[in-house]
Amino acid sequence: MRRLKSWVRRLLATRFLALLRKEIQQILRDRQLIKLLLIPPTIQLLVYGFALNPDVRFLPLGVVDEVHGASSRELISALTENQVFVDAARPRSERELARKVERGELTAGLVIPPDFRRRIVQGRTAEVQVFIDGVDANSAGIANGYIQQILRRFRPDGSPATPRSPPPVTAAVTFLYNPGLRSSWFFVPGVMGLVLTLIASLVSAVALVREKDTGTLEQLLMTPASAWEILLAKIAPLFVLLQVDVALALVLGRTVFGLPFRGQLPLFLLLSGLYLFVGIGIGILLATVCRSQQQVLLTAFFINLPLVQTSGAIAPIESMPAFFRGLSLLNPLRHYITIVRGMQLKGVGLETLWPHALTLAIMAMALMAFSISRFRSQLS
Repeated sequence: MRRLKSWVRRLLATRFLALLRKEIQQILRDRQLIKLLLIPPTIQLLVYGFALNPDVRFLPLGVVDEVHGASSRELISALTENQVFVDAARPRSERELARKVERGELTAGLVIPPDFRRRIVQGRTAEVQVFIDGVDANSAGIANGYIQQILRRFRPDGSPATPRSPPPVTAAVTFLYNPGLRSSWFFVPGVMGLVLTLIASLVSAVALVREKDTGTLEQLLMTPASAWEILLAKIAPLFVLLQVDVALALVLGRTVFGLPFRGQLPLFLLLSGLYLFVGIGIGILLATVCRSQQQVLLTAFFINLPLVQTSGAIAPIESMPAFFRGLSLLNPLRHYITIVRGMQLKGVGLETLWPHALTLAIMAMALMAFSISRFRSQLS
């Protein structure tokens, strides 16, 4: 034991202590590394702490009230008073209600029939119709549980429920687009967007940074080709390979998870191409900021994880605080996942998804233009 202690003392007093001092000084001089080690974890901890919420709340509810009386208002109030549901729309008909659910504007729809009050007054059980968007199987199952629990306790006159009293209201619940509430139908499209984000940004960034390190780009600039031609020649093969990844993801989703595809394949590939340009633009931007491949990986980790967590790929956007729900509108991954789920599970087309497609197109053009301009200025 004494020999071990003396050996440790000699080690600390000689070369090891000198090397340790040198490494500490080198790390302290690298301000960019210190920023990467301190700032991203702090921001990510705050974002994840607020954005990732397992509770299902603030689900937009649409109501078709064909009674317009005190009893129907009490029922709506009972469903919304605990903030699980929010009275978000009052469509005029069931058809309009179904369209809003299809477009993703509503998570659930409630239809109160004309004979609702009469049955309540007669002491008979009244039945209401409930539509729930089953794309998010977890949220749909929890929403159904909340509805059934609220209806069991609901008493229009405020009288307490007794064990022998029949429920005054029952619900006929229909799950749309995912009748079996299979969780994989919700998570697979989200994972598809997640994987494309990581691959498109990382591969394009690492490829350009590696060529800058080896000096290959400088050699290409000595040729008659212009800078935009050089970048386009590098982007085009990468874009084609990423489109192959999109097709592969569709095949795996269908064969392995039984995920249906109800939309138009050419339109889906076109909109996926828009998102790929967003990912490539992020990668080029990373290549202009980072000096090495290690910095690319660390910075991409800082950027991509918040994109994933605020996109609705894992947790429902409705459960996030209002600030993050608004901030997620600037997240291209949120719009792409909405497109993927809408086309795969709902079979909707551009007439419904055009706001998300337009947002992706604007983001793709802005990111590509800014990233390429910044990269060309660095080369010059």
